[in-house]
Amino acid sequence: NTRAAYPIEYIPNAKIPCVGPHPKNVILLACDAFGVLPPVSKLSLAQTMYHFISGYTALVAGTEDGIKEPTATFSACFGAAFIMLHPTKYAAMLAEKMLKHGATGWLVNTGWSGGSYGSGNRIKLRYTRKIIDAIHSGSLLNATYHKTDVFGLDIPTEIEGVPSEILHPENTWADKKAYKETLLKLAGLFKKNFETFTNYKIGKDNKLTEEILAAGPNF
Repeated sequence: NTRAAYPIEYIPNAKIPCVGPHPKNVILLACDAFGVLPPVSKLSLAQTMYHFISGYTALVAGTEDGIKEPTATFSACFGAAFIMLHPTKYAAMLAEKMLKHGATGWLVNTGWSGGSYGSGNRIKLRYTRKIIDAIHSGSLLNATYHKTDVFGLDIPTEIEGVPSEILHPENTWADKKAYKETLLKLAGLFKKNFETFTNYKIGKDNKLTEEILAAGPNF
């Protein structure tokens, strides 16, 4: 595992100066080994802050010694080891820039569908690519959405090149009871993790933290 540095001019197609416009989309990635998060969700500003602070992914067998079944892991702002300020401060900064420049937040799950790790299947890479293409083209903004239970996520009913049945995770589970139980289990892990972030205040009141909390799972 090495590092190297070299002049940017060594890359033939590099953009010089290396400055681009403000992004119109902020994509948060999760690998949900529990198989209950949608392949893609359009997030409100508060939900973007919530999932940014949560920094959720899952460990599966083979990634770390002793892991036998899917294990949720959370890393605040997707980089807890490297941040200096409280995660809510970074989330507020992100939301401010998104609001100023009209960016939309998305949660993209590259993990499992039809069941948890071991029983379900990994979401196909070609489907994730179609999702990302639809985000960047702007077509996904014009899709029809419906809201999920528990996490309250807005998920599209149709994306070109992606089977519609996988867009809502429950459709892909044969055992609906197991799906619901797993969904509630993951929601509980989110809630427990977020308990450590409820004591931070920005300004004179706790309004922002309350708004972010309200954007989390509700059950």
